[in-house]
Amino acid sequence: MAEKIINEQPLDNTVKELLLRVTGIKDGDFAQSENKTDKTTKKEIAFNIRQNGKAAKRSITKNTSITTNEKTGALTIDVKPDTKMEFIYIPAIVTQSGMTDIANNDFFIGKNAHVTIVAGCAIHNTNNKRTEHKGQHRFFLEEGAHVTYLEKHYGQTHGNKHEGAILMNPQTEIHMNKNSSMQMDTQQIKGIDSTIRQTQATLQEGANLSVTEKIHTHKEQYAETSFTVDLNGKGSSVHVVSRSISSDKSYQKFISKIHGNTQCYGHVECDGIIMDQGRVTAIPEITANSVDAELVHEAAIGKIAGAQLTKLMTLGLTEKEAEEQIIKGFLS
Repeated sequence: MAEKIINEQPLDNTVKELLLRVTGIKDGDFAQSENKTDKTTKKEIAFNIRQNGKAAKRSITKNTSITTNEKTGALTIDVKPDTKMEFIYIPAIVTQSGMTDIANNDFFIGKNAHVTIVAGCAIHNTNNKRTEHKGQHRFFLEEGAHVTYLEKHYGQTHGNKHEGAILMNPQTEIHMNKNSSMQMDTQQIKGIDSTIRQTQATLQEGANLSVTEKIHTHKEQYAETSFTVDLNGKGSSVHVVSRSISSDKSYQKFISKIHGNTQCYGHVECDGIIMDQGRVTAIPEITANSVDAELVHEAAIGKIAGAQLTKLMTLGLTEKEAEEQIIKGFLS
């Protein structure tokens, strides 16, 4: 059964465009109805669309409930055990310039459940006021649960470096029980003046976490990402891949801390491309607290290889077009 929201907010064209950018779903597909299904997969979907700090639309399913704490505004998303191939959309849209939107979401994923969660954020800032979104997500995966988590961040502004800035500072906390798995894919599309992204995870026996982040900064934007992972259970593993492009005068910092506390495996890979006067810093820290911990860190930062440009230019592309193709492939 779908849950009806009192005083449901209408979505204007700007909100619909932003919603499409971060979820890939059109507004019409978020209509409130019983047994709502994704048109491509034919699977049931649950959703909560957040607009300017308030719920605009919501729908639940027989396996996924979404409730709001009336005092704090925090969401609790509860998925029943053995739920299979269900989609959950938790996007946040901000069009009210000058506000700081704080979204607190707790996800409880039942034993052996398999779900895909989409939780991006988009900000549309039309004046000289600083506008910020702080997303605080906590995941609790029971034994055998599997989560695919997709997150896109996007900003539109007419301000400059100092005025009309868009800030996004997400925090993600992950607790993984025995033999659970999570695939986390995050993207910063464009238009974010400053972001500090923090992820912390604890893994128990046999748990597996895979993280891929893709960031492209422009102008004088700043992006910092930080991963801290505690491999506490025997046979647990983590694989982190960061792909970043720093162009113009932007600056990026990548920080990773992996703690191997038992027989486990950890692999962190940081690949950065610098263009113009862009800068990238990679700070690895791997700590083996057990003789059976196997931890690896790789980092490569540099400009686009001349041979790559030459090869594409021989096919008739201009240098700019060749760069665009390389960047597209790197971040795909």
